[in-house]
Amino acid sequence: MMAKNTICLWYNHDAEEAAHFYARTFPDSSVGAVHRAPSDFPGGKAGNVLTVEFTVCGIPCLGLNGGDIFKHNEAFSFQIATDDQAETDRYWNAIINNGGSASACGWCKDKWGLSWQITPRVLTEAMVQGGDVAKRAFDAMMKMQKIDVAAIEAAVRG
Repeated sequence: MMAKNTICLWYNHDAEEAAHFYARTFPDSSVGAVHRAPSDFPGGKAGNVLTVEFTVCGIPCLGLNGGDIFKHNEAFSFQIATDDQAETDRYWNAIINNGGSASACGWCKDKWGLSWQITPRVLTEAMVQGGDVAKRAFDAMMKMQKIDVAAIEAAVRG
């Protein structure tokens, strides 16, 4: 049974490839049902994959092969909390090395144009503290692409 609320992500024609990449990359992720179009549609032909049910870190999603009418943008992203530099590196590198691109402040895009925030918990915890700790952590983060956990920890210590 499909969840009552599901994130629907629009892909040109490769939602199934994206879903399998996410399932291989992130914990608590999987690919569910793949549905084929019963007839031609704007993004494809009868028999092509129309939708793919998948889960990313426990969040139910539906990939729709809708064609190239709409593009992903930074207004929607997945934020992945990491526990250490190794986990941060693993997710960041998986996205970048699979045709993605780096951005600033822990953001990157996968090859389908979907934005990801790979955010070490130490940064989030520093921001929640507020005051000088948050300012130092924030200022350090603003100079980074992939977040450097040791540099954030040093900024927190002052």
